Amino acid sequence: TTQDLSRFNLDFLLDVSEVRVNGAKASFTTSGEHELEITPKSPLAKGTSVTVVVRYSGVPSSKQAYGFTSWHRTPDGGVGANEPESAWWWFPSNDHPLDKATYDVSVLVPDGSQAISNGTLQSTSSRLGWTRYNWRSDKPQATYLATLAVGRFDITTGTTESGVPVVNAYSKDLGANDGAARASIERTGEVADWLSEYFGPYPYNALGGYVPNTTTGYALETQTRPYYSPRQFANGSNVSVVVHELAHQWYGDLVSVSGWKDIWINEGFARYAQWLWSEHEDEGTAQELADYVYASHPADDPFWTVKPGDPGPENQFDIAVYDRGALALQALRNEIGDDAFFAVLKGWPQKYAYGNASVADFRTYAEEVSGQSLSALFDTWLFQPTKPAAPAARTASIAGASAAPEQPRSWKKIAATNDVHEH
Repeated sequence: TTQDLSRFNLDFLLDVSEVRVNGAKASFTTSGEHELEITPKSPLAKGTSVTVVVRYSGVPSSKQAYGFTSWHRTPDGGVGANEPESAWWWFPSNDHPLDKATYDVSVLVPDGSQAISNGTLQSTSSRLGWTRYNWRSDKPQATYLATLAVGRFDITTGTTESGVPVVNAYSKDLGANDGAARASIERTGEVADWLSEYFGPYPYNALGGYVPNTTTGYALETQTRPYYSPRQFANGSNVSVVVHELAHQWYGDLVSVSGWKDIWINEGFARYAQWLWSEHEDEGTAQELADYVYASHPADDPFWTVKPGDPGPENQFDIAVYDRGALALQALRNEIGDDAFFAVLKGWPQKYAYGNASVADFRTYAEEVSGQSLSALFDTWLFQPTKPAAPAARTASIAGASAAPEQPRSWKKIAATNDVHEH
């Protein structure tokens, strides 16, 4: 505890039958959309170690909060994955990115089904037609990055060149999307090794991805093992979405937001990683993508009214947070030069590893590394609700030419990931 407590709240939706605090039964009640209010038998003094056991039951997919659910029924099971809220549907927590924890997830499922979660599979055991799966995440993890999927999966395993074990899982009922999903996600190890050249060593001891048979359209950077909707692969393979979600393992998971207003640190960087991958695949440089995005949105486009540095809850996952957010990074790259820019990209995850940071923290760090004052640049690209007069590009294609830049070959694959976090 960080203060004296006579009671405390957790975020949770399912039906609670008993709560114990340090072994003693506690009284509890519920309030609001998702609050579990707990009153311990005895008040808790500041600095006390607390063990809370909550006994509960329920059908997660039957519960809604604020008109939506983050638990998705599938033909053969279910999935808990969403942002910013998903924990409420399957475990009680203090649901805020600042409160990270390590996780042990133990799930009993009927034989023939599997349970997929974050981290490493520690063990399985079978008895009387049921199998228990025990998963462990041994590095700090934000609550919304925890995931659970139950269903019938085909599991593939491997190891990255850097030695990290890879476990991927594909629903056995993906139909026509199966081949494209595998062609994309089986490159997870390759992509993670490539990203480590820009962001530093991969920060976890497990890696992978999973594709359950859901009807949602989004993907999500659930820690160590991102979730992908089958719809991400409806038009063929798309490694760009894998790049996006794996980039979040550094920008979003290893270093998480201090508050949700700092979402640019997650999404602007994951989008920029896609731009760097486009360069790697020779399908358009980051500069060409910046030129194209800048030219694609006229000054009166509502795109420019969204402020990526503090977009507000209603615009938290607006496309401007992604694309204007990446434009801000290209502007930074042009301002401080490649050497300093890539030093910032690699140094930032190490500086705040397994913790949290804000947009202001990032600006301060970029100024420290570059030796330049960057307040005007950050204000222009992240906080002004207008189209900047000076483009991220310093090229004639934007500054003087009347013809719009040609669409980079990677653009359609990048744009296909635009709904990655829609409910």
